Amino acid sequence: MEYLNKILEQSFLDNTGQQWLISFGILIFFIFLRAPLAHAFISLLHKASSKTKNTLDDAIITAIEPPVRLIFILIGLYGMLVFLNLPTELDAFNAHFFHSMFAFCLFWAIYRIIGIFGSFVSEHQGKVKSRFSADLALFLIKGVKLVLIIMGFVVIVQEWGYNFTGFLASLGLGGLAFALAAKDTAANLFGSLVIFSDKPFDVGDWIQTPGVEGTVESIGIRSTRVRTFAKALVAVPNATLANSPITNWSRMTMRRIKMTIGLTYNTNSTQMKNILNEIREMLKNDSDINNATIMVNFTDFQDSALGIFCYFFTNTTNWQEYLMVRERMNLNIMKIVEDNKAAFAFPSQSLYIESTPDNVQQTIDIS
Repeated sequence: MEYLNKILEQSFLDNTGQQWLISFGILIFFIFLRAPLAHAFISLLHKASSKTKNTLDDAIITAIEPPVRLIFILIGLYGMLVFLNLPTELDAFNAHFFHSMFAFCLFWAIYRIIGIFGSFVSEHQGKVKSRFSADLALFLIKGVKLVLIIMGFVVIVQEWGYNFTGFLASLGLGGLAFALAAKDTAANLFGSLVIFSDKPFDVGDWIQTPGVEGTVESIGIRSTRVRTFAKALVAVPNATLANSPITNWSRMTMRRIKMTIGLTYNTNSTQMKNILNEIREMLKNDSDINNATIMVNFTDFQDSALGIFCYFFTNTTNWQEYLMVRERMNLNIMKIVEDNKAAFAFPSQSLYIESTPDNVQQTIDIS
């Protein structure tokens, strides 16, 4: 005990061994008890929030637990340094250090709370009637996170005596060059705002632009990712999309069928009338054809055929179903033409010979 007392009474850096032992004990106490202390503090908050019916406040309280644990370690470190007799030169450093660390904990807690709002929006995105609202909320949350990181950095830098505003002003031409280099990024940012506000497409839509065609997989702050039909992934800058015409095929309500049928010139007027009427009736009575717009008309005397113009829409927008309906309509039209003893024309020319050695008019078909 005498030997131990001598060690504790010895001085090191203006502090006795007993002071060093107690100060380290304070730090170790808070390090080992940071988890129980933080848990007790969080439990009190949970108890207060249990009166509410929503779970968002519980998630927010859970999110701030890591910063709270770090604060208890900082309290232990502060108690250790206060108990010791340290040189006055370190007082300013300690003040800046603890102010910076507490500011870091505050911004860290706010950052995690904002992340909880992002997770909450993502989980309930399917329940939101307007997908635009959910996407815009996620976009704004990302923007707030970025602003929060910049604010935290500025606060900590200024705490150490650096004039951040003056630093930016001192960049001069370098700042101008940086601004010019970032103009494309700014253009993409504003392009994403245009996309989120106008909402020309959603994730999963089939779109076509002058540069790309495919299915939208994700809409980001800088670019939109489109999966082409060749299964390649294309990242299109939002500024390009915002300034390009976009065809959203997924928002079609009907698909168009437009074609011209050519019948031979051997078809008489009675056959033509019957064919036109039967095609119209066939289309009107088909449940897969939209009755609002059906046009079937004898329109042209073509070079080698009598042209029947057909223009109508299918109720389905699915590509494969559309092809099956179109195939069935083609077969039905073929049958109508066959039942009326008519024939489809093909490109041909007729050569008439006015006179022959026998003075007999002849006609030669050249097909």
